[in-house]
Amino acid sequence: PVAVLTDRYGRRTPMLWGLAGLAATTLVFAVSKQYWLLVLARSLQGIAGAATWLPGMALLADHFPSEGRGRAMGTAFAAANMGVLLGPPLSGLLDQHLGPSAPFLLGAGLVALDAVGRVFLLPEVEPVRGPRLPFRQLLSNPIIRLFAGAMALGSALWGLLESTLPLDLDHRFALSPALIGLCFAAMALAHTFTSPLMGQLSDRIGRVKVLRMGLLLCLLLLPLPALLPRPWLVVLAMMGLGSTASFIMSPCSPAVADQVERLGSQSFASAFSILNLAYSVGLMVGPLVGGALVQGLGLPIALGICGLGFGAYLLT
Repeated sequence: PVAVLTDRYGRRTPMLWGLAGLAATTLVFAVSKQYWLLVLARSLQGIAGAATWLPGMALLADHFPSEGRGRAMGTAFAAANMGVLLGPPLSGLLDQHLGPSAPFLLGAGLVALDAVGRVFLLPEVEPVRGPRLPFRQLLSNPIIRLFAGAMALGSALWGLLESTLPLDLDHRFALSPALIGLCFAAMALAHTFTSPLMGQLSDRIGRVKVLRMGLLLCLLLLPLPALLPRPWLVVLAMMGLGSTASFIMSPCSPAVADQVERLGSQSFASAFSILNLAYSVGLMVGPLVGGALVQGLGLPIALGICGLGFGAYLLT
């Protein structure tokens, strides 16, 4: 629904309402003591997040031509990853030294500052966007379906490793929770730095070629974290998989935007909402499938089978 409103009424209005909602719901966390209100605020945060992310990606598609779109969107994903990396430790420090309300007050302040910037920087009058494309027409496009599946695979990769690998690292190497967290931080950091690079590479050599390279790398690298005999080797393998995720995910948004543009429309938000749904499906399916395979076959074989699944997508 947010995507439909964004494509119908423009990017500016949904984005500003989304930021207002994000600031308000974050403030609720700073002041509320009632559990039901926190659950409600968290749900509304999800809606507000969609109302900021989808119009933002659509704005990038509006303003960057196809030959520069991959780098621009890869940079946006890198910034999002950096926020995920920096948010938890910063919140922990604020909580420890200033109390549990401090992270939410800072978060609301940052959102308010962002909203003020967008009020002055986003144009009041937006260009005509051409015909709006219904979801059925978008889903009938084979390239959009291909990259929606790739986005689901990319998020499933994260969900699979996050749900199965920590127990293995604890069992084989007796790593502490903090050290296991650092392993995943290294993987996320590799993904952060390579996202713009893979987006730029897709601008130069094509989106499908970069995706195929990522699927092939995943086929080769995915079993390694369960097989390598030293923790530092596992970290290197995880960094390789973080970079591989960039190969798979960075071309998805610009590829979908390119297809919408070829159809004579700028219904970018609707197309990106399909990618968001695919991302969510991957996050749900990855841990379920991975957990079932690990329980029945063990981690090395389970990761090998999942790697074959990534390789099989090369045939589509």
